[in-house]
Amino acid sequence: MKTDKSDILTCLRGSGGYVSGQQLCERLGVSRTAVWKVINQLKAEGYCIESISRKGYRLLESPEDILSESEIASRLTTEWAGRKLCYRDETGSTNNDAKRCGEEGDPHGTVVAADVQNAGKGRRGRTWHTIPGTALSFSILLRPSFPAERASMITLVMALAVAEAVEAALKESGQGSIESGAENSSGIEVTIKWPNDIVVNQKKVCGMLTEMTMTPDLDEIQYLVAGVGINVNNVSPQEFPEEIRETATSLRIAAGRRLNRAELLQDVLCRFEKHYETFLETLDMSRLREPYQVRLQGLGSEVRVLDPAGEYTGISRGINDRGELIVERENGECVAVYAGEVSVRGLYGYV
Repeated sequence: MKTDKSDILTCLRGSGGYVSGQQLCERLGVSRTAVWKVINQLKAEGYCIESISRKGYRLLESPEDILSESEIASRLTTEWAGRKLCYRDETGSTNNDAKRCGEEGDPHGTVVAADVQNAGKGRRGRTWHTIPGTALSFSILLRPSFPAERASMITLVMALAVAEAVEAALKESGQGSIESGAENSSGIEVTIKWPNDIVVNQKKVCGMLTEMTMTPDLDEIQYLVAGVGINVNNVSPQEFPEEIRETATSLRIAAGRRLNRAELLQDVLCRFEKHYETFLETLDMSRLREPYQVRLQGLGSEVRVLDPAGEYTGISRGINDRGELIVERENGECVAVYAGEVSVRGLYGYV
């Protein structure tokens, strides 16, 4: 029987102390030799594992940031999100990979994650490129039974989960040492630019794209794929394409230290799983509206709506239970914005 590195890591992380070789053998159903080989592999990858005769093994320290299938799987505490995990060192698009998983019958909650994405998908045909060791790119496959008209709200559910996880990661990172030349890590502002951009200190740090595939008879949803790309460990704006250097940032630039992407992914999936279950209770944003709106960029301020029928400006009055943005126009009329794109005045221009 093959011993998975994630199994060993899970046991070591969950023990809180030493785990004997015999315990690992019995728990995993493998030989001591197999355990020993995996322990040595993990050490070679940068894990600091202490081995003491008659006590066993103890995980002292993990690499500062390593994104691998075993590292991600060993951290998961979810019930269904990411329980089937497909990891790629490099891929074109995790959304495309997740859609293939959907066509091949993979289960609800399957997650595709990659260290490098060279043809990631953004809104309005934009592409999302990543540099090795910097980004967290992943997509989750969902098999919902709700009507197709409710699917757009999943983007908002994911945006809330990511915003909360980013807040938590930046708050924790602020407790450590700050890199030279980094932005001040105190008072970091994390907001959501409706419906799906995560903004840190007025600059974009994350984008998302949700895609839906219907059954052949167009009667119901076959599957949904929600893709997320987060700039995590980019060291400087020079690592971004020239056209977005003034408008993009990373968590590392904001916090002044390197963050663990696998840990961040685990937190996002936990929060998303929880919020998704809450969403299913009402099939709207009524129970998630308040925490989403607290983080809504531009609430009460002027926004510009890029509507195909004609652009207009108004005041953002927050979202309704359907996740639509309510914009009060100059004549006092309140419009529920469902589609199109909204730009917030003062936030990386009108894009």
